[in-house]
Amino acid sequence: MSQIQTPERMALVARVAELGPQFAQRAADYDRKAAFPAQNWQDLTDAGFLGLCAPTDAGGLGADFVAYALVSEELGRHCPTTALTFNMHTATALLAGWIADELGMDAEQKAHLERTRPHLWEGMCHNRIIHSQPFSEGRTPGSGQPIGTVATPVDGGYKVTGKKIFASLSGIADIHNVVALVDGDPRVRLLGVPATSSGVEIEGEWDPLGMRGTDSRDLIMNDAFVPQQNEVLPPGIFDAMVQRFPYFYMTLSFTYLGLMRAIIDLTGEYLRGEHGVASRRDNHVKQAGWAEMQMTYDKAQSLMYRVLSEASVDPSKDALRRAWTTMVAIMEGAPQIASLAIRVCGGRSMLRPNKLEQHYRDARCGATMLPWSVEICLDRLGRYDLYENR
Repeated sequence: MSQIQTPERMALVARVAELGPQFAQRAADYDRKAAFPAQNWQDLTDAGFLGLCAPTDAGGLGADFVAYALVSEELGRHCPTTALTFNMHTATALLAGWIADELGMDAEQKAHLERTRPHLWEGMCHNRIIHSQPFSEGRTPGSGQPIGTVATPVDGGYKVTGKKIFASLSGIADIHNVVALVDGDPRVRLLGVPATSSGVEIEGEWDPLGMRGTDSRDLIMNDAFVPQQNEVLPPGIFDAMVQRFPYFYMTLSFTYLGLMRAIIDLTGEYLRGEHGVASRRDNHVKQAGWAEMQMTYDKAQSLMYRVLSEASVDPSKDALRRAWTTMVAIMEGAPQIASLAIRVCGGRSMLRPNKLEQHYRDARCGATMLPWSVEICLDRLGRYDLYENR
């Protein structure tokens, strides 16, 4: 635990914890209206957290991958919607900063980042620029080319055409960082499409079961211009991340671990009689449910912290297996303990504005989230170590 929870990292977590109670107070209203948590983002911006994973010499807070995981976990404990949307912004900073540095680069790739990073950091740390990172296109795995978004080189940058679904922050982001391919070049580009660029449109409605404030409508791009300075990564670095630092695909699970903690907190308060009802802690049936909840949470957190302690470039086969296992433990564990909490706390917990009702709906959404959905992780675990050379 001390290897993970260093004083520097926990200082950042403490700053988020100070903001957390007001985030939790607003959560029900954002959920009811399916509205983006704009005030929470304003508070994060005012506290300098848009630059959480930007280097300190550029005005950021200098958080690494593990520090981000702990901050996201704490955010998820107070407002999971805010935590999930914050992940989409911070993922770009991690890719362009800490992860790129860990992967190692040749001279040409370093020169690329020397040109583009100052612009990225300036926007995040000083100009309050909000980034999103929509990757999903709704294509069936194994159906062919997984990326249908096309980038055409033009003078001064690219013209981008394509569609991204579940584009969180669709109505608030200043820049949408999308993966795209240039015809004839297999290397993935990560390109920052300005929200104000001609040819950019947001379509559809957003009225989901849970995580209702993420504003994840469809992003449509028709010859949208992307300036050269918005090519977030050198060509090939995104591909290297996929192969060499797959832990990047775990970032959504940090939010759900925090949500599990929120459900534990709320249920404990109920059993102790802190919600206007008599204490139920002496009821042995409820104690049994409470025990199951704690075990589910402790298993998930222990797995996550084990994975964080060994997260590095070029993970071993066993380490990668533990990462998939952790995704399943958290994304399935969250709805499991939410269901147990409703059983333990009784019928009133299903009535709004009881937070458990919202927690249950939010928790149920995690299993489907790509690219490491529960189904995908179970598929990989099901084949793990059963075939040679795979």
